[in-house]
Formats: sequence, C-alpha cells, structure tokens
Amino acid sequence: MNKQFFYTETSTWTAVKMKAMLLRLGFSTVFFQILLSVFTVLAFVTPLSAHETRPAYLEIKESSPGQYNVLWRTPVLSGMRLPVKLKFPDDVHSIKDPLVIELADSIVERRIIESSDGTLNRKRIDFIGLQGTITDVLVRTQMLDGTYSTTLVRPSQPWIDITMSSGAFAVAGAYLVHGIEHILFGFDHLLFVLALVLIIRSFRVLLFTITSFTIAHSITLALATLGWVNVPGPPVEAAIALSILLVAVETIRQEKGRSGMTAKWPWVVAFSFGLLHGFGFAGALTSIGLPQSDIPLALFTFNVGVEIGQLTFIGLVLGVIALVRRFKTTAILERYALPATTYVIGSLAAFWFIERLTGFWR
Repeated sequence: MNKQFFYTETSTWTAVKMKAMLLRLGFSTVFFQILLSVFTVLAFVTPLSAHETRPAYLEIKESSPGQYNVLWRTPVLSGMRLPVKLKFPDDVHSIKDPLVIELADSIVERRIIESSDGTLNRKRIDFIGLQGTITDVLVRTQMLDGTYSTTLVRPSQPWIDITMSSGAFAVAGAYLVHGIEHILFGFDHLLFVLALVLIIRSFRVLLFTITSFTIAHSITLALATLGWVNVPGPPVEAAIALSILLVAVETIRQEKGRSGMTAKWPWVVAFSFGLLHGFGFAGALTSIGLPQSDIPLALFTFNVGVEIGQLTFIGLVLGVIALVRRFKTTAILERYALPATTYVIGSLAAFWFIERLTGFWR
C-alpha cells in the first residue's frame, strides 16, 4: 500500500474520531476547524520543530595525568545528526576507538584521549562544520587538581582555547546565555506568552498573569532538573502545544463576545500551564546537563536567562502595540490583525500538537 495514501486515510479517520470526541467534551467548532485544517496539511509537509537550537555538548575530564575522558553529544534534528565534528590538536590522539551510542534525540560519543605533553591547557579544539549551523556547543572541562571551566561556543567562532580556571562566573555566564537563547528560540513558549498578551487588555492583570506563569514554570523547572519529579518529554511537548491552542481558541471566543476561563481568571490558567511549560524548560536544561559542583548556580542563572528573554519579548510586543495605536488605522488593525494573529498562533500550535501526538507511534 502506498505509504502517503495510508497516512492520509489514517489522518482522515483519526480526524473524524477527534471531532466526535472534542464535540462531546464541549469544545467549540473553531477549535476543531483549526485542528482539521492543519491536520490535512500535516500529511503532505515535512515536520516543523519548535526547538531546533538544542546545543551540542562536550565534556572533558582528566582521569589520570595526561589522559582525559571525552563525552561528545550532538543533537539529532529532524532525524539527522548535527553535521559537526571534533578536531583535536595534532599532539592529542585517541587511545582506542570511540564508543558511539545512538539515542532518540542525540548521538553520544565517548573516547579516551592522551596529550603528548601531558596537558590540554592553552590548546585549541575545533568544531568543524559548526559555522554552518545555528547551534551552540556547551564545553565543560575538569582537571585532576580541581580546576574547571564552562564555556559556550558559538557558530561565529567555532573553536575553543582550553583554559583552566575555577570559574563560577563562567558557569553563570554560560547558563545565563543559554537560558536567554532557549526562550528566544523556543517559539512554542513565546507563542503562549504572545497569546496571553493578546487576550489580556489590562497591563496590571497582564503583570500578575506573567508573574504567575513565571513562578509556576520556575517550580517545575527546579523539581524536574534536580530529579525530584520525572515526566516523559514527548507528552509534555504535545501538551505545551495544546495549551497554546486552547488560549488561542479562548482569544477568538472573547472577540466574539464569549469570555472563557482565560479571560476571567488569566493568572490561574497561566499558573496551571506554567507548571507544564516548566517541564519543557527542564527538558532543554537536562539535555545539556548541570555541573555537579555548581548545580544551584547553573539552575538559577538558566532560569534568570529565561526570564530575561521572556521579559524582552513581552517588552517588544507591547512596544509594537503602542506604536500601532499611534496611527489612525488602529481600528482597522484591531479588527483584522488580532483575529489573523490569533489564527496563526492557533494553527501553528495545532500543527505542533498533531505532529508531536503522531510522533508517539512513529
């Protein structure tokens, strides 16, 4: 049987079942219309990911004088390995062939290397191919004498010169930057925040709502990252997409004069979904790991970075809205731009939700 035909037929049957289920649960036809239109497109297009900037990770630990255990993890994006290779200095060689482990979301390579002069200090490691990506590399080194360093390598400068220092400041800086980048490139999280901004018309209420969202995702980020709560990643990612879709539907309902729970109790909804989004943030942080000697510092600065990125985004959105309101076309824009933006948010969220849901069985 043709694979594309089977997928389309299965999609149609699933859509009918989903419609009946949603109507029984009391969801609006708007909700289903968004889902159905995106579900049809999903059968003919390649997957779209909301998170394609997960960093690669390099860990180097000195196990004995002149010998180092190396862990090199590269993310798998849309089924393909990140095209980046390690290049050590000429006087550094592997003691034995590397061990490669293929995971669902990454490829892990372990090896033991040896330096001819007994040290890696002030030596350069190149990341061949990194300049052609949008992915950073988090590099962590630790020596026998207790010195260590944590550095974030960017595509614009695809190499690192190893320097040993007990760098709490370096750890804080690296995880702060990673937190900012994660939220600014985490388009599903940004769409949820944007949906909240669109549905809430009072700045005071918006402030309380965003604060509630922040408190909630900070709680679950800490619990999940420290290992006290363990929630599978794929269901969390699907539920995050669904949370965006629900807020988008509520925004459309409000425009039609039918206020829902988000409009009446936005801080409650934001707190509830914030707990969910916190697990998503934790998944990103767990994928690169935490330095054992600086777990509280790394966790705190990552969370601060997330908040800086989130507040920056909100400030930009409010600035654009304030600028638009200065023109005479404000009424026209509010009449057409808000519904159009909301439908775009809902459509993307529905796409991600169905993509992640069908991904459970792939």
